[in-house]
Amino acid sequence: MSILLAILVDGVAYGMILFLISVGLSVTMGLMRVINLAHGGFALIGGALAHLALIRLGLPWAVAAGLGVLGTVAVAVVLERAFYRHIYGRPELEQVLATVGLAFLMIASVNLALGSSLLALPAPEWMRGSVDLGVRTLPVHRVVVLAAGAAIALALWALVERSRFGIRLRAAVDDARAASALGIDTGRVYAAAFALGAGLAALGGILGAELLPIEAYYPLRYLVLFLFVVAVGGMGSIAGSLAAALALGVLDTAARYLVPDFGTIFFYLGTMAILAVRPRGLLGRA
Repeated sequence: MSILLAILVDGVAYGMILFLISVGLSVTMGLMRVINLAHGGFALIGGALAHLALIRLGLPWAVAAGLGVLGTVAVAVVLERAFYRHIYGRPELEQVLATVGLAFLMIASVNLALGSSLLALPAPEWMRGSVDLGVRTLPVHRVVVLAAGAAIALALWALVERSRFGIRLRAAVDDARAASALGIDTGRVYAAAFALGAGLAALGGILGAELLPIEAYYPLRYLVLFLFVVAVGGMGSIAGSLAAALALGVLDTAARYLVPDFGTIFFYLGTMAILAVRPRGLLGRA
């Protein structure tokens, strides 16, 4: 029983981290039609900035995390205007090659500035304790990750599906010319959506540093995980990304607990089985 609870808790926490990092990629690929293979680089940038603020400057963890997210958003806004805006609507192969090149630039920049070793992001004292739920004691870090993931999933759904911004985003994606004629500033809408996805990736990278350690090759090391979440959930579906991330997180954790020598194989087999039955993902749209 204790093993099952451990698998469930650790798997859901792992899945929430995957969701936080991947959901921005789902939005850019599914709604904005941009294949951004440099998306993991924003998690790397957020983690690197938080590391600098926390270790080099000695700032409190919450301040360092906030600076990491805000700094990443600022970088994303600049890159969206200077780089990504020029590949919107381009053929998929051009987008892939351009964003892979950007990912290598991000890796090289962090490697030059901070080296290729792991970037420490130690949790604050208040996050190192535990919470007794009666049937099991949970680390506070896991509770924070679960709460943050649930809150952000709900907020994102409301933003995209129920807010004026979400209406403008979907309109800009469906027909940019018609949206512009109606007075929608499509450039600002795209920039805001892109920056939001990058900020969430940075937050996920910082919160998940214990499970997915931050280092220079982070964007390539975990790219397949993020793409699997998007593919299994369905591009552009926030609920689908959440369901896919939780399912894959629990599956991967269960395999590592029960059959550690073959854990990765079960992860890939599970992904292949889901996509064989649902090629567009769990909640993908035609």
